[in-house]
Amino acid sequence: MNTAVELGSEVARLVGLVDAKDAFDYDYAEGLPRQLEAINERFQDRVHRIRLLQNRAETAGITAVRRMSDVVPLLFAHTAYKSYPEGWLSERKWDRMGRWLDTVSTRRVETMDITGVGGLDEWLLRLQDQGHYVSCSSGTTGKCAMMNAVQSDLEFCGHSLLQGLIWQGLEPKGDRRMISLGQVAATPRNRMTGRPMAEAVNAPGVKPFAPDVPPITIGGITDMVVLRKKMAEGTAKPAEVARYEAEAAARAQAIESAIEQAADALIASRHMKLHIMGLFVPMYRVAERVRAKGFGGKDFNPENSCFISGGLKRTQLPANYREYVFETFNMSGQRICQTYGMQELNTNAPRCTSGRYHLAPWVVLVPLDESGEKLIEPPAKGEITARAGFFDLSLEGRWGGIISGDKVRVSYERCACGNRSPSVHEDIQRYADMAGGDKIACAGTIDAYVRGVTGADGAE
Repeated sequence: MNTAVELGSEVARLVGLVDAKDAFDYDYAEGLPRQLEAINERFQDRVHRIRLLQNRAETAGITAVRRMSDVVPLLFAHTAYKSYPEGWLSERKWDRMGRWLDTVSTRRVETMDITGVGGLDEWLLRLQDQGHYVSCSSGTTGKCAMMNAVQSDLEFCGHSLLQGLIWQGLEPKGDRRMISLGQVAATPRNRMTGRPMAEAVNAPGVKPFAPDVPPITIGGITDMVVLRKKMAEGTAKPAEVARYEAEAAARAQAIESAIEQAADALIASRHMKLHIMGLFVPMYRVAERVRAKGFGGKDFNPENSCFISGGLKRTQLPANYREYVFETFNMSGQRICQTYGMQELNTNAPRCTSGRYHLAPWVVLVPLDESGEKLIEPPAKGEITARAGFFDLSLEGRWGGIISGDKVRVSYERCACGNRSPSVHEDIQRYADMAGGDKIACAGTIDAYVRGVTGADGAE
């Protein structure tokens, strides 16, 4: 549970519903006044603590949140968490990176001793010593998004993830072997949030499985992207090209090794009840390997379960990839648990039996036009298509409002599963994958403000 919010507040009451069995059975129109009151509580507490939020509020003339339209100008573009100059990262200017991180954090990022800090991974560890648990996404342009969190954020994320599993119908009984597939980035969030689920589902005395391969670090990913960019520009030195090629070969070998190890572990444990965790892409690759070794659904325990989060990340798989995976490991029904989430949020939306992702009462979906500038008024009936904006009330280490890069279909009426909470259709698209690209109107002004405050103008 997140204990950092003030008891008796609307924030505390809504976040406290994480353990309620009927948490997703609430009427949007009835619950909205409470949600707006809670967002206003967060706003009044944070507006003078998060410098970017103060700038957004002053620019829009917002002094209080009274209606949904007041929330829109207070949302941060998801690109705000990568608004630092790329040169600061590649040139290892950690003091400036700290000043940048401070502008998008709730708690002050104090000046610290950066003596001996060689790379990004070491800097992140120094921040962790200060109580800043920075989660990073792996950037494809050389820049990764960096999102600050505190200990209570990580604890709540793990707890709510487990509760979502239970809501989907899989009551953990500690009678399974947990099998983790693929390599996961070694971030504080990834390390800590899966722990409650592992403790709940894994049988006593049974060792959970994870591939024995070198961890993927954000610093390592970033270094590779920077090198790839240099090579494309023709500025990479021969030693850098050789290092890139050696690292790429080592990573490819690690991926293959992880797939092979996972396939062998699944086959060796096939008569046990298994709980398989991972993304669809590594699950599909492992399923292919298992079938190539002569095993399939008939060989696995019929009570197997799985937990899946995340999309395909632009990887092309056959149209029937879901069915292929589930049939391989003999999984069906409520034992297949899926969620919709993103690094920018602290809470995932669990998938119901009708294939829709439901929003928790402490997570407000703000439907926006494609530019992210205007609110699309939620209809009482039917479904709307919108850019997804969110406000996650559970976040402590940073602002809970975000404009995502996702195009979603949202319904505010009772779902066929019986729950009344707002829900998102499983067909979720990324604007970055579309012809027009991901263009959020406020992104440029946010970048300009952050650069001005941190002294980044002209730094590149």
